[in-house]
Amino acid sequence: MIEAANTIFPFLAIFGQILILYVLVSLIFKKRGSKLFSFLSENALLLAFLVALGATLGSLFYSEVAGYEPCKLCWFQRIFLFPQVVILGAALLGKAADVKNIVIALSALGALFAVYHNLLLAGFVSERWCASATVSCAQNFVFAFEYITIPVMSLTAFLLVGALMIVDSKT
Repeated sequence: MIEAANTIFPFLAIFGQILILYVLVSLIFKKRGSKLFSFLSENALLLAFLVALGATLGSLFYSEVAGYEPCKLCWFQRIFLFPQVVILGAALLGKAADVKNIVIALSALGALFAVYHNLLLAGFVSERWCASATVSCAQNFVFAFEYITIPVMSLTAFLLVGALMIVDSKT
């Protein structure tokens, strides 16, 4: 089951990265009339919820099923990810309004921790900030396609949720 997850989750991350690039290029070159862009903007809330839910379930799978203990930086990323499931879910049910800015802020803050975590894994920043933790922030449990790690998957989820909220046409 862990092997399957370590194959499926990286493929989902690559798919998410392609969508992020597509949204970015569409916004930069003002190509917002395509069917795909319209689909993304009209269904952004649902898609953002599904991404946040999938990332949350993936995170919990890795810690609770695979037994990969989260490091300090992973916990900070979770702090900004987990509430998004509740916020986006409430918005989908009509129980919350104007969640766009909150979700974008949570995604931006979570992405900053994910960027730092990726820089740490790449050796560009010191692990000093995580030195007091019981689990090393430099420990790498997943490495697929020569670049996909858990922090890369986290960064992808945060950026995709943020991008979807930016193009959301309904909130």
